[in-house]
Amino acid sequence: MGERESMSVWEEKKEEEEAQLDIWKYIYGFVEQAVVKCGIELGIAEAIESHGGPITLSHLSSTISCDPSLLHRIMRFLTYRNIFKTIPIHQDLQDDYGYVQTPLSRRLMRNGKQSMAAIILLESSPVMLAPWHSLSTHVLANGKPSIQKALGEDLLSYAAANLDHSNLYNEGTACDAKQTMNAIIEGCIQVFDGVSSLVDVGGGNGITIHILVKACPWIRGFNFDLPHVIDVAPLYCDGVEHVAGDMFLSVPKADVAFLMWMLHSWGDEECIKILKKCKEAVPRESGRVMIVEAVIEEGGKQGSLKDVGLMLDMVMMAHTNFGKERTLKEWEYVIKMAGFTTYTLIPIPNLVKSLIIAFP
Repeated sequence: MGERESMSVWEEKKEEEEAQLDIWKYIYGFVEQAVVKCGIELGIAEAIESHGGPITLSHLSSTISCDPSLLHRIMRFLTYRNIFKTIPIHQDLQDDYGYVQTPLSRRLMRNGKQSMAAIILLESSPVMLAPWHSLSTHVLANGKPSIQKALGEDLLSYAAANLDHSNLYNEGTACDAKQTMNAIIEGCIQVFDGVSSLVDVGGGNGITIHILVKACPWIRGFNFDLPHVIDVAPLYCDGVEHVAGDMFLSVPKADVAFLMWMLHSWGDEECIKILKKCKEAVPRESGRVMIVEAVIEEGGKQGSLKDVGLMLDMVMMAHTNFGKERTLKEWEYVIKMAGFTTYTLIPIPNLVKSLIIAFP
């Protein structure tokens, strides 16, 4: 056997061994999300944070009223994945190690500065999980969208009729908005220089525009969303005004129309309609439309952020009728078809999303 043939046999054997291990990730892939959700619901991260130092299993189980043997198994799973860590302690007679926080575990605190807990609770809710069981029906030729099959209607209509899920959805999107807006303000706040008014289209409970106006007090902010969303949105006293309406009919006038993680929920035809309404809302000479969305890398490039983008694309397939994450070419298509003359792309550091600024 030649060297090339020997290498080929070795590579095939290695791939076979890797496949035998990797297949288990797809068999039990749901377990990680379910156990992390369990940890959030139990308040494990908050209990460790409040303790102020390494906390033993016995102390932790007492603090959050859990069965010690069951909690031990949960913590063993989470520490194996480095969500929490253990460190030796010698002064305790019952336990010889204690649990401590990590940067990842702090993101599981409901009220933490970098919390992502609300998004996890949203995506792991029965309503959001149900469409995944019908994903194949969506992919079939002439197939029905999986969200329609699971709920009998689209997600926006369902949320409008189910206040609990609407609140859960708004909390999840607000959680993401905090992370994204803080990154934009830290990395490219200069894009808001000279902007006196801005309308956040599909702004949910208003947290996005609230964060922006707080950082840029010269901006008058409008939070624009559907009536059932605006009805329960909190009042802000910092130059933010709530406006109810339908973006397919009209968008409030402002120097800038801002759309964050909203266009990916729609197909190209709907995106073009929304962008046209935004174009009508901003001044022809000085106005602009800012789009904060994922931009899928093309070709064979690999990376953790591309992996997140591809997962988000599957989420859009499951949770919307025609939504999708787009490549730069696909974004250019909807932007140009909406009548914009040019655009610029600004990557947001450490985020899957980028800032696209479209000019009339």
